[in-house]
Amino acid sequence: MPHIPVTTPATVRRALLGKSEIAILDVRPEGRFAEGHPLFAASFPLGQLEAQVYERLPRRSVPIVVYGDDPGDAETAVGKLRQLGYTDVSLLDGGLDAWIVAGGEVFRDVNAPSKAFGELVAVTAGTPSLPADEVAALLRDGPGSQAGGTPRAVVVDARRFDEYTTMSIPGAVSVPGAELVLRVRELAPDPATVVVVNCAGRTRSIIGTQSLINAGLPNRVAALRNGTIGWILAGLRLDHGQLRRAPEVSVAAARQAEAAAWVVADKTGVRLVSGDELRSLDDGTRTVYRFDVRTPQEYESGHLPGFRSAPGGQLVQETDWFAPVRGALVVLAGDGGGRAAMTASWLAQMGWDVVVTSAELAEPGAGPPGTAGRLERGPWAAERPRLPDVLMAGPALVADWLRAGEARVVDVDTSRRFLAAHVPGAAWALRTDMSRPELIDRLDRLDRPARPGRPGRTRRIVLASSDGYLACWAAADLQPALSEAGIDVVALAAGTEGWARSGRPLVSGPAEMLSPVADVYRRPYEGTGVDPAVMQAYLDWEYGLADQLRRDGTHGFAVLAP
Repeated sequence: MPHIPVTTPATVRRALLGKSEIAILDVRPEGRFAEGHPLFAASFPLGQLEAQVYERLPRRSVPIVVYGDDPGDAETAVGKLRQLGYTDVSLLDGGLDAWIVAGGEVFRDVNAPSKAFGELVAVTAGTPSLPADEVAALLRDGPGSQAGGTPRAVVVDARRFDEYTTMSIPGAVSVPGAELVLRVRELAPDPATVVVVNCAGRTRSIIGTQSLINAGLPNRVAALRNGTIGWILAGLRLDHGQLRRAPEVSVAAARQAEAAAWVVADKTGVRLVSGDELRSLDDGTRTVYRFDVRTPQEYESGHLPGFRSAPGGQLVQETDWFAPVRGALVVLAGDGGGRAAMTASWLAQMGWDVVVTSAELAEPGAGPPGTAGRLERGPWAAERPRLPDVLMAGPALVADWLRAGEARVVDVDTSRRFLAAHVPGAAWALRTDMSRPELIDRLDRLDRPARPGRPGRTRRIVLASSDGYLACWAAADLQPALSEAGIDVVALAAGTEGWARSGRPLVSGPAEMLSPVADVYRRPYEGTGVDPAVMQAYLDWEYGLADQLRRDGTHGFAVLAP
C-alpha cells in the first residue's frame, strides 16, 4: 500500500474548533465503538464500509481521519476508501490512545453528540420534567376529570413508531419528534391539558418538550423524566403493541405550526433559500446533505430528487449517523408544516450550517411550484459502490450443494440480522475476522456431513448477507486466502432476502458463531428485558454528559436562552 499520511489529534481538534469539514471514522465494530470514542467520531465498521460510505460521505474529497483497535484494520480501511475514490484519507496518529493522551475526551454509547446536546439543553433552557409517579397520577384521573371532559394530561411518544409499538406508556400516542409542533394541538386543544413528552431515556423527550415550549404552545409541557426507563424503574407497567397515532391536521393548523417554527428558526440564524441560491451553495467544494424530514410515508408518496428520508426527530437524535461530516452544509426540504424549520433550529443550535429550501411539499405527493414531474416516489435508494467481480450462486444451486454436503454457508451480515433470519445450518462470522489465519483454519476444518462413500470436508464456502451486497465484498476479500487453503468462495446471489423470495425457509435464533458477538451494541433504552442496573447506569451516564461537553470543548453547541 502507498504511504499513508497521518493526522495528529491536535490537528483534528483545530478542524473541529475552526468548523472545517472533517469526518472522523471509527472502523471498529459498533460494540467496541460504544465503549468510547471522540465526540464527533462516527461508527463505520470496517465490515460494512462499502455499504455505507457513498451515502454517508457523499463528497469524495472530504478530509477523512481513520482509526481502529488494530492498526491493520485502520490501514485496510484507508486502502478501501482510496479504492472507492476518496482522495484525502489519513490515519489518526497514534489512534484512540493518542487522542486520550493528548487530553481528548472519550464518550461512551452511540449518538453521543445528540445525547450530550440534549443534556445541555435541559441545563441551559431549564426544560421541565415530571417523574413517572406524577405522570401516572395525572393519567389515572383520566378524561372527564375537568369540566367538559378535558383530560388532565396527554402523553405523546417522540420516538420512532416501531419503538413505540415495542413498548409505550399506557394511553400514550405516537408523535415522532418533528411531528410534535405540527400535530400536538389536535391532541391537546385545551390549554388546560398538560402535555407530557416521552422517549425511552432522556434526549428525545427533552428536545420534544423544548420544541413545544419554544413554539409557544399555551399548554403546560413537561418531559417524562427518564422516559420508559424511568417508568420501569418506578415499578410501573408498560403497554406493548399499541398503534395509536396523532390525527391528521388541517391546512390552517399546518400554517400555524409553520409560522411558530419559523419564529424559532429565525432566532437560530436558519435561512430559507431558493433553488438558485441552493445551487450556488452546492458548488462541489463542500459536503452537502439533503434531508426530507417528513414521515417515511409522506416521503415515499413524493419527494424532491436527491433528498434522503430522515424524519426530523431521528435526524436530530442521530446526527452522527445521518451527517458524519462535521462542518458540512445541511439542506432540509421545506414541508409547509414547520417540521423542516423546527428541525433546522435544533441543528443550528448544534453548530451545523443548515438551510431550508423554499420548495415546499405541503401535501403528500404535491410538488413545489415549477417542479411538475420532478418528484420522485418510493423509498430512498442509497448510492453504493459497484460490486466486485466474484462468483455468485442462486438459491437453487446453493440448496443443492447443501443437500449434497458440498458447501457451508457463513453469514457476514450483522449478528442481529443473522440471529433474526438466516439460511438453515448457516454459521456467522464477523467479516473482518474471516481473513485472519485462525478463522481460515476453522473454515478449513468445517466438516462435511457424513455420506456413504463421500468422506472428506467441505471445500466450498457460501457467503451470505441480507441482500448479498456485503457477501460479495467479503468474497472478494477472502478469495485469495481461501483459495490457497483449497476452499472455493461463492456469494449467495440476492442474499437471504433472495433465498426467502425463492420460497425457501429462513430460521432464527442461536446458531454457530465463529466470531465473538461484538459487532452490535444493545441500547439499554430499546427493547425489553434489560437489567434495571444497566438502565440506571445509562441514566447516570446521561446526567454526566453536560460536564463532559465542558471538558471536551470542541462541540460548538449554542442553546437558545429561555
